Amino acid sequence: MVAPYYQDKDIMHNFSHIERILNLAVDIGQAYQYDEELLQLGAYFHGMIYVAEAEVVAFLTAEGMTADRIKQVVQIAWGSQKEETAESIEGKILHDAHLLEGGKTFFIVKSLVTGTARGQTLEQTLTYIDQHVIGQFHCLLPASQAIFEEKETFTKAFLSDLRQHL
Repeated sequence: MVAPYYQDKDIMHNFSHIERILNLAVDIGQAYQYDEELLQLGAYFHGMIYVAEAEVVAFLTAEGMTADRIKQVVQIAWGSQKEETAESIEGKILHDAHLLEGGKTFFIVKSLVTGTARGQTLEQTLTYIDQHVIGQFHCLLPASQAIFEEKETFTKAFLSDLRQHL
């Protein structure tokens, strides 16, 4: 059901993105008790919930999932978005995995790849990172917060160094 929604996305948002987030979420989740099925479903619907929530609900209903459980899956998928604040442990784990995806260099890599896909110049992409990435998000779980701060610090230093040499 989810494959068609990821098929035409750029390489930073295709199904590999979901797999990276889910793998990292499982690692982060080792420190917590969570519902594995909810975490997996939230991850699979992460990249499509904002365009196909009704289809997600219809699919889960057809699969025989209860209304309460469907509501949990939808909340987790929404909570996994960078701009959101998840309420459940599964949502918090996925949210943080989304922000920590790819390690400390990934903000840069992802922004350069998606900027190129959008036809942006290097300077436009660097400005986008400054205005829409750095300082805009935060991890929800204490163990993730220090890692995220390190990722942002690295990104700022990288951008500063790059701009000095452009």
